[in-house]
Amino acid sequence: MTISSDHNAAEHGEGRSLRRKKQIVDVSIDVFLFVVSILMLLPLVFLVANAFKTPAEMLAWPPTIIPRDPTLENFSAVLGETPLLRWIGNSLSFAVMSMIAIVATSAIAGYIFGKFRFRSMNVIFALFLATAVVPFEVYMIPLYFQVKALGLLNSTWGLLIGYLVMSFGIFLIRQNVIHAVPDELLEAARIDGAGEFWIFLHIVLPLLRGPLGALSVLAFFQAWTAFAWPMIIATTQSSYTIEVGLALFQTGFTVDLGRLSAASATVLIPSILLFVILRRNFVQGVASTGMKE
Repeated sequence: MTISSDHNAAEHGEGRSLRRKKQIVDVSIDVFLFVVSILMLLPLVFLVANAFKTPAEMLAWPPTIIPRDPTLENFSAVLGETPLLRWIGNSLSFAVMSMIAIVATSAIAGYIFGKFRFRSMNVIFALFLATAVVPFEVYMIPLYFQVKALGLLNSTWGLLIGYLVMSFGIFLIRQNVIHAVPDELLEAARIDGAGEFWIFLHIVLPLLRGPLGALSVLAFFQAWTAFAWPMIIATTQSSYTIEVGLALFQTGFTVDLGRLSAASATVLIPSILLFVILRRNFVQGVASTGMKE
């Protein structure tokens, strides 16, 4: 009896020790991630703070996080002297249209690769994925000549040609189609006489809301932050996107930090709003991508 009691007490003590160690590890990880998050947010905090600082305060040492004498002069100068709102509008239209196109093409291709079987399917899918490792700069110049031949320079449609398909988007939707869309459900719909297009719209797409929301965020940010392609397609200031427009605040010898910070802080608003609205879908969709087949 005594031996049994001592054995149980030892197991209880060992279990409590393991739980304590696990708690210490969890707290250490949380503290580490918190510190890393603060370090990652510091540049953003300084960017927003600099937008409200005077030129003298921006060059002061040690630097200040909260402006001593806040001013809106940088914002008024940017909005009054540059077509910032026009640039933001160009970027918004480009990013939204690219997002819609990528979501549509990825949903269709992901559904086909995930639920249909045909000869050379794996080879074709591998070719789609292989395009992800090819830098855009490799085929940017031939694509530019095609856009020029079509007369689409300085237009949103010309920008859109380079951002219609995302190979990672196809992979993301395919993985989720395999695991989130039961074959039995599709077969039942076909037995009831439903066509493939009806099945895709009314069964497949509703089950992919999370992944499609995540892909929407990724596609929007990809187009919103594009620089090289818009720079060669847009040749007039009125057709610039915001990333190209921000480059005008930097010359070969000087950088207008105040106006650049004010413009950059203004540009952050659409991105933050989109991420806040779709953050749950983003996390859910990306997390489910790594599921095994």
